[in-house]
Formats: sequence, C-alpha cells, structure tokens
Amino acid sequence: MTDEKLPPMMATDDPVDDEDDDIFSSTIDDLSSLRNEELFVSSSTVLPPLTNINLNEESSTLLESDVPLINDHKEVEQLPSKVISNGFEEEINLKENDTPSVTEKNNQVDDMPNVSTNDINFENIENGFIKISISETTKVGEGMSSYVAYRIVTRTNMTMFKTNNMAVLRRFSDFLGLHNKLTEKYLRNGRLIPPAPQKNMLGSTRIKISGNQSDQATSAEFIEKRRLALERFLKRIALHPILRNDKCFCDFLEQDCELPKATSTSALSGAGVMRLFNKVGETVNKITYKMDENEPWFEEKEVQIENLDLQLRNLHGAVESLVINRKELAHSSGSFAKSAAVLSNCEEHTGLSRALSQLADVFEKVESVRTEQANTDFSIFCELLKDYIGLIGAVKNVFHERVKVYQNMQHAQMILTKKREQKTKFELTGRLDKVGSVTNEVSEWEAKLSRCQDEFDQISKTIKVEFEQFEINQIKEFKTVISSYLEEMINHQTLIIKHWQAFIPEAKAIA
Repeated sequence: MTDEKLPPMMATDDPVDDEDDDIFSSTIDDLSSLRNEELFVSSSTVLPPLTNINLNEESSTLLESDVPLINDHKEVEQLPSKVISNGFEEEINLKENDTPSVTEKNNQVDDMPNVSTNDINFENIENGFIKISISETTKVGEGMSSYVAYRIVTRTNMTMFKTNNMAVLRRFSDFLGLHNKLTEKYLRNGRLIPPAPQKNMLGSTRIKISGNQSDQATSAEFIEKRRLALERFLKRIALHPILRNDKCFCDFLEQDCELPKATSTSALSGAGVMRLFNKVGETVNKITYKMDENEPWFEEKEVQIENLDLQLRNLHGAVESLVINRKELAHSSGSFAKSAAVLSNCEEHTGLSRALSQLADVFEKVESVRTEQANTDFSIFCELLKDYIGLIGAVKNVFHERVKVYQNMQHAQMILTKKREQKTKFELTGRLDKVGSVTNEVSEWEAKLSRCQDEFDQISKTIKVEFEQFEINQIKEFKTVISSYLEEMINHQTLIIKHWQAFIPEAKAIA
C-alpha cells in the first residue's frame, strides 16, 4: 500500500488591499424636509395633513446602531429590540445622557452635554455595553501615497478595555489586517469570522487623484459607503462573544498609535501572490474532494447555504437593477420638469401657462422623491444583501475547515492502518528487530488519530453553535431592515400622492 498524502491545509484567503476601496452604499438622505414641505394648494381645496408611516413603533433612525453583547455563546434569547440601520437589534440603555466628543490632545472621548436621548443608543447586557461608531474620515497625504484615515469612537464598560471612552485613527489596511489575524486564529476552530469590505482599486485610485469638484463628490460618496461598511464589520465582530474578547480586536479599538503597516494585505506583494496560489489550490481541493458526510445536520445545512447563496445573489442583482431603473426614472422626471417649465414660458394663455409651471414644480419634487427611493433601495436593502452574500461565503469557509480536519483524520487513519499491516508482516516473518520501532509508530499514529477525532468532533460542535447564532442574527437583521425599507417606501409613495393632489386644483383652474 502506497503512502498517500493529502494536500496541505491552505492559508485563509481574505479580501485585501493597502488602501481604501469598497462599494458599499451611502447613507439615506434625510426625508424630513420633504415630509414637512409646504405645498401650494388653492384656497378652494384643503388637504388633510400627511402623517408619517411607521410600521414599527419601536423603530429608530436608520443610521445608528450598537452591538448587543451576548454572554452565553450557546444560546441567545430574543431580547426587546429597536429598529436600526444595518439590521443590528438593540435594547436601549437611556441611563446615560451624553454622547462622546473627541479631543485633539489625548484622543480620548469627553462628554458633550445637551444631547437628545434619541441620539444615544447603547447595547445593554448583564455585564455592560459596547458602542462602536466611525465618526469621521480624513484624507492623509497627497497624490498616490495618500490614504483615508477613519476615526473609530468606542464607548464601553467592558473589563477587557483599559478605559471606557476611546477614539483611534485607522486606515483601511488596518481593518484588513485585523480580519487576517482573527481568521488565522479562529477559523480553524470553526468560528464564523465576519468578512471585511472588499477592495476596489478604481475607487481607491479615484480618491488619490481626485481634483475637480465632480471627482471629489464621487470620492466623498465612495468614502461614506466604505465608512458604513467598516462600521458594520466592527459591530459584527463585537457581536461575537469570542471575537470581541480577542486582544487584537481590543488593541485595534484602544491603542492610540499607528499600527504597523499590514504588508500582507497588499495585492501586489509576495504574500498576495501566495494567497492567490493558495486560493487556487483550495478551490481545486473543494472541487476534487468529496467528504463522506455521516451527519444529516451538516448535509442539510450545506444544501441550505448553497440555495440561500444563489437566491441572495439573484435578489441582489434584481435590487441593483431596480436602483438603476429608479435613477433613470428620476432623471427622466427632471428632464420632463425642465421641458414643461420652458413650455410654460412660451404659452400665452395665462391659466395654461400657470398650470404648466406648477406641473414642472411637481415633477421636480417627484424627481427628488424618486432619487430618495433609489438611495433607499441601495443603502438599506441592497447593502443588507451584499453583507449576507459575504457572510454566506464565511459560512462556507467554516464548513470547508471541517472538511480539511476530516481529511487530516482520514490521512491519520490510512497511515495507522499501513503501520499496523507492517507490524503484522514483521511479526509473521520473524523480523523482531523492527517490530519494536513499528510498534512505537503505531502508538504514535493512534495518538494522532485520537487527536484528529477530538478536533473533528470539537469543530463540528462549534460550527453548529456558530451557525445557530448566524441564523438568529439573520432573522433579526432581515426583519428589521425589511420593515424599515417598507416604511420608507410607503412614505415615498405618500409624498408623491401628496404632490399630485396639490396639483389637481391648478389643472381644474384652467379656463
């Protein structure tokens, strides 16, 4: 029997980049001005006041969220929650009345008085809370050597931190370095590591060379999308009961100094080339090796994940198409408004000219609402789908780690069988001088097989717990985001109806 060797375990491949690049959505523009806008209505018609549509009385603004900390890694109870931007649910702790501000001297966080309690969202658990936000961004340097620094503000009373209020500056490669460290330490144990935002060389280069106003506006939008994506990344780490206690994560939030440059995250470095080869080898291994699954739970979940991945990608593509179509519709509405305004200036009939002018105003307002609809589609719904496509990929990576442990166990079993056959052969042929050494090897491989079996059992148990928590978070986030998304859609349509109702008297007044 030949001694077969299994392919070595591949290094985990992470989305990496030195600089700033990711396509995540911008925040939703404030609709309060549209909701409170006074519309022109003739004295003969009085419209009823428009009320905001709220599908969830416990909903809060869609731009701020905190991370609920969970003490029991095995089970998570459904806690009372608030609706928040990226789907994280929270129990609000209003016992504090101040929000942090960052001082330039010590980079610590001081209290800022006179802040509404509606702006203070803390996660409340038995042992404390943690709140993470990326408050601002700063471009450092000029030209191709420039980069964007993100100010991370953290408030907590968790004992693993030295202070309760922290503020640090981090660049994009620091976030990727944090993801790499957590992956190296915990992925092989079956822990689900939240994915970091993906790189985007085009967006990063555009930031470095942006000069005119148009490029700067595009860069600002890109940076805002990335800021929100990085904030969600940190909050998902803090949501994990194991990862949030890791020293690398605590140092990332706490150390008020520039971290060593994470050269391993460079796409053009030697490490980047090695990651490419490892990724190819791992892909080949996934395709060529089929594990004989003997646990129905894993077989069922793998099918579920594959189906979920496919459907999420299809839905994500449909939402992206919807965003494009809404933007085109908004642009067409604006073009119609301009044409109607020009026509009203040429029309000699006073009543008709006035009606055309009012029609142009209505279409301008409709254009604004439809632009808001497109932003809502992208920033609320499309971003959730994009995040979960990445999380599904992380789940697949965890499942593959279990397959690699199983491969190691099968390899140990094969070698042990071979050594036992050698021992039996030597005993039958009377070669007692080699029986002793082979016996030692048999004992050694028996111990290795036992360790591999224990490792396989442990990673299987851990994956079940991680997947259970993943499903709980998925249900919470989708429920929260879809409710908020539907609420915004209803409000947008109500605004459009109100604009057209205001135009009806003008149309009827044409003599």
